[in-house]
Amino acid sequence: MKHLITGAAGFIGYHTAQALLARGDEVVGLDNLNDYYDPRLKRARLARLEGQPGFRFVKLDLADRAGMAELFRAERFQRVIHLAAQAGVRHSLTDPYSYVDSNVSGTLNVLEGCRYNDVEHLTYASTSSVYGAHEDMPFTEHRHTDHPLAIYAATKKATEHMAHSYAHLYGLPCTGLRFFTVYGPWGRPDMALFLFTRKILAGEPIDIYNNGDHGRDFTYVDDIVDGVIRASDRVARRNPEWDPKRPDTATSNAPWRIYNIGANRPVRLMHYVEVLEEALGRKAEKNFLPLQPGDVPETHADVSALAQDTGYSPKVSVEEGIRRFVDWYREYHHV
Repeated sequence: MKHLITGAAGFIGYHTAQALLARGDEVVGLDNLNDYYDPRLKRARLARLEGQPGFRFVKLDLADRAGMAELFRAERFQRVIHLAAQAGVRHSLTDPYSYVDSNVSGTLNVLEGCRYNDVEHLTYASTSSVYGAHEDMPFTEHRHTDHPLAIYAATKKATEHMAHSYAHLYGLPCTGLRFFTVYGPWGRPDMALFLFTRKILAGEPIDIYNNGDHGRDFTYVDDIVDGVIRASDRVARRNPEWDPKRPDTATSNAPWRIYNIGANRPVRLMHYVEVLEEALGRKAEKNFLPLQPGDVPETHADVSALAQDTGYSPKVSVEEGIRRFVDWYREYHHV
């Protein structure tokens, strides 16, 4: 199987590429290696992929329409796993244009590449942030998501709609995955676990938003990758029972599907910090702050649909996942 992975030097893209290569698939990894966070970490991930049989890297920006069209024409991918995006809720408050360029225009270029080059299945990353103002837990795909709270979430919701239109118009099978707070080794430096670890080891205070009254469905990266590959292997198909008078928001009469992908076991933020303190052997100095604009106080993924359709079953506890992250962090940073 020949795959394109966009965002291959990113956190989830790197781990997904490793898993596909390990089972003998061919992977073309695309990334623009931008400086949203330290590119040295991206290059370090990439260095672990390059040289492996079946892997080849292409440096290219998703928004490069001509470059993307030529890549698809030249490579004739069977499957595409589209993970590249401008991420981060808080950054979207200061640089909204980058989210439209990457998440909307970039995804359109991916869809056009799939449309014209007979790609069998497009699997793409969405986010739990699309649930926005909803407070009815757990979040289910069978509920409307029409109240996003940040431009990041709005652009990701747009990609779900765009994918549906291509599934309807051109019969392109598309599966969207709403990720819930992914963490683990090789993670992004702007994510809470990375920030907390760095600051605790440096003796600096950590910022605890919403005065610590957060709940998050923290999901270990290996569980996420397992779900991504299971979803990619199951080509989306139309729901023959879909009723336009009572439309199911997770399926369609086109070959299109939306799934939650999380741990299905939300963790209080203060417990998360306590587990990290234990793994590091140090106590954190805490700076309690109010809820930030665009943030939601709680997330909890209902993953029953993904489990039923693909056999997805998250396994790594937050205690084990944080221990693995701390072990990686100490080794990578020589701490």
